[in-house]
Amino acid sequence: MRRSAQLVISATVFVDLLGFTLILPALPFYAAEFGATGLWFGALMSAYSVAQLVAAPVLGRLSDRYGRRPLVLLALAGSVLSMTLTGLTTSLAGLLACRALAGACGGSISVAQAYLADAVPAERRTGAMAQMGAAIGMAFVIGPALGGALAPLGFAACAYAAAGLAAVNLAAALAWLPEPPGRDRPCEPDRDQGPSGPRRTPVALLAGTGFLAMTAFVGMETTLAFLGRDRYGWDATSIGLALAAAGLAMAAVQAGLVAWLARRWGDARVAAIGAVTMTVCMVAIPVAATWWQCLAAVCLLAAGHGLLTPTVSSLLAAAGPPEQRGARLGTGQSAGAAARIVGPATAGLLFDLGAALPYLAGAASAALAAAAVLAVPALEPAGREEGP
Repeated sequence: MRRSAQLVISATVFVDLLGFTLILPALPFYAAEFGATGLWFGALMSAYSVAQLVAAPVLGRLSDRYGRRPLVLLALAGSVLSMTLTGLTTSLAGLLACRALAGACGGSISVAQAYLADAVPAERRTGAMAQMGAAIGMAFVIGPALGGALAPLGFAACAYAAAGLAAVNLAAALAWLPEPPGRDRPCEPDRDQGPSGPRRTPVALLAGTGFLAMTAFVGMETTLAFLGRDRYGWDATSIGLALAAAGLAMAAVQAGLVAWLARRWGDARVAAIGAVTMTVCMVAIPVAATWWQCLAAVCLLAAGHGLLTPTVSSLLAAAGPPEQRGARLGTGQSAGAAARIVGPATAGLLFDLGAALPYLAGAASAALAAAAVLAVPALEPAGREEGP
């Protein structure tokens, strides 16, 4: 059951995000038809992350109390609804509301992570988290390509295709996604671990690690187009290929290397290695002499981020009692959403002041992430409890 559950939940997350990313290429042009200004488009892009920031901890806590499967199914049903309404909407306000609903459903990633942590043994947890990360990464590579192919049919066609994928995904989850072992009945929160208990500081440090690393990474994503255009004459196609290569590098690392390294060195050290790799690459990108050196640094940066994200998730899963696992992972997901809100705006402002500044700030952020995760190495031995 553990192997099949891992496959099904990873496929569920992949298909759900594939449907979501499918509409991204056509979204700016559809919003422009309603007269969207830059401010409106920024709001449309931020609404998803803002809603995810709020929803992720709530969904995580609800899954702790009522089980993982019901919350996964609820989020998938919400995805069907949000994508259907997206195809039907005829106003910017409606589009904004649909983006917020999609973001709230996107908070279910923390529930899916908690599902995996429940379903697989502790020694395979990091590998399972990494494989889910690879599935998410591939969705962000394949989805926009598929959306670009469907764009000539119109935005509504893209949205309805995404809704159809989500509906098929919901039906498959209803049929094949069981409640993970030990989660077949509601459980009460552990009353011995209050909000001021001894686990709070490690969780905050781990969530902070994820926030700092994500802030650095999205800062690169936000400004790479301008840097590439000014330094190497890159056009939109070149930028797309560079970001796709970065996504593939991240997915490749998460497909197998993360689990192998974690078994030998432990999650905290692997996360720190990822953060240090990001630090070096953030410095290298703005000083690269040639386009291929810049591309290599971008891909290595993505690989470093691929080392860090699943190991931090695994540490969060192990940082306290299993019955509060969803809440902890929801906190981590919320921190990542906050970084996706703060990071792009900060990087854009810094780029206007100097092309190298967002990368130097990102290097400092990644270095702080390395220090933060190394401050909680004692979590790991305690967290390697026996799986269900």
